[in-house]
This record gives sequence, structure tokens and C-alpha cells, in this order.
Amino acid sequence: MPDPKDLKFTESHEWISPDGTVGISDHAQKEITDVVFVELPAQGTELARGKEAATIESVKAAFPIYAPCSGKVSAVNGQVNADPAVVNRSPYGEGWLFKIAMSDPRERDGLMTHGQYQEFLLSEAKH
Repeated sequence: MPDPKDLKFTESHEWISPDGTVGISDHAQKEITDVVFVELPAQGTELARGKEAATIESVKAAFPIYAPCSGKVSAVNGQVNADPAVVNRSPYGEGWLFKIAMSDPRERDGLMTHGQYQEFLLSEAKH
């Protein structure tokens, strides 16, 4: 399981690891509540930063998941199809969604660190 301090975060609550693994934050899984279905991109799909890449459905709604960086999907986590609730149980571990072979790894540098993301959540809660 990656240490959240090694991840970079988006304002839409996705995270990406140094190796391109993508998931949603613990905050996001708590907001989504009970995940019942996950639609992942196909391996080999070209993704553009900030564009919809996947969908997570809960008992209350469907939530788009955006690509934190541009690149090609190099792997998908089939476990989330078989057991979607793993996203709730382990958002930073077994509940990862897909991996991106980043076309420009510098895009990741522009995302929030874990500390910056925590500050972002606090400021978001005040609004």
C-alpha cells in the first residue's frame, strides 16, 4: 500500500503515485459512500489530464473519475470489478483503479502534495 505522503492529489480527489497508479482519496470514498460498481478505462486507452477516465457508482449516484495526468492506461485493477467495495475499504491500497504510463511525468509535479491536499480539504470544508 503506498504511503499517502508519496502521492499527489487533484482538486477532484484523485491521487497518483510516482509509478502512475491512480485511485481516489479516503475523503472521496467517504463522500461517495457504498461503492457498488466501477467502470474502468480499457487498457491501452489514451487519457488526457483532467478528462473523465472512469466512473464510480454508489447506492446514491454515479461519480466521474478524472485522469490526474495524461498518458496511456497500462493496467486496470480487476479486483474493483469483482469487489467494488474494496475502493471503500482500501482507497490507497487494494482499491486502486488503474495505472497510467504518463506521457509527461512533469504533469504530476503540478499536483498537490498530501499536506497541500489536507489544507485544500480544510479550506473546502469552510465554504
